[in-house]
Amino acid sequence: MATRTDKGVTEDGLPTPIVGLWALQKYRLLDLYDTLFSTGMKHLWGCRVYVDLFSGPGHARIRGSGRIVETSPIIAMRVPDLFDRYVFCDRDPKNIAALCDRAKRKFPDIEPTFVVGDCNEVVAEIVKQIPKPSRGQSVLSFCFADPFGIDDLKFRTIETLSSRSRMDFLVLLALAMDANRFQSLYAKETSPVIDEFLGDRSWRPR
Repeated sequence: MATRTDKGVTEDGLPTPIVGLWALQKYRLLDLYDTLFSTGMKHLWGCRVYVDLFSGPGHARIRGSGRIVETSPIIAMRVPDLFDRYVFCDRDPKNIAALCDRAKRKFPDIEPTFVVGDCNEVVAEIVKQIPKPSRGQSVLSFCFADPFGIDDLKFRTIETLSSRSRMDFLVLLALAMDANRFQSLYAKETSPVIDEFLGDRSWRPR
């Protein structure tokens, strides 16, 4: 089934990272999930918030084809029933600058919030951007996390986000590309990577 992500976009001279062909399926599924969530929840919650912890610049180039596609933050702003608030985080200021530019051009009526920094270190700032629920307004957030490796996302970050408000998560795990490849390294007693990813130090004996 075709989705909005199947249409390519033109070069705009801004940062555009290269991704594998497999990313097309990821973006199609994300588009469907975003749409299901935003539309399905619009009459049930007073405020719906979209949070992207690794937003990137909004465009990506498919390796070997030259084709440019829109990625998670742009996909989220194209849903038929818009979220009430968008919060985009990325550790690279150049990615945020490019995303800000693209968002202004494509969606002049949307005013996203941009947070620069490692999401694990600026999670308090992200939380501040999510409205607090009140008697007159319920709040539901959807958090998308697509880290490059398991060392990029700490479980305490998920805990912090989920403890402050009602929030659904869609987390993509880089297991084949990262965890399996560096299994022997991460399994060493001196490595805290899996400890922090799981939020649990007792996994080795098990």
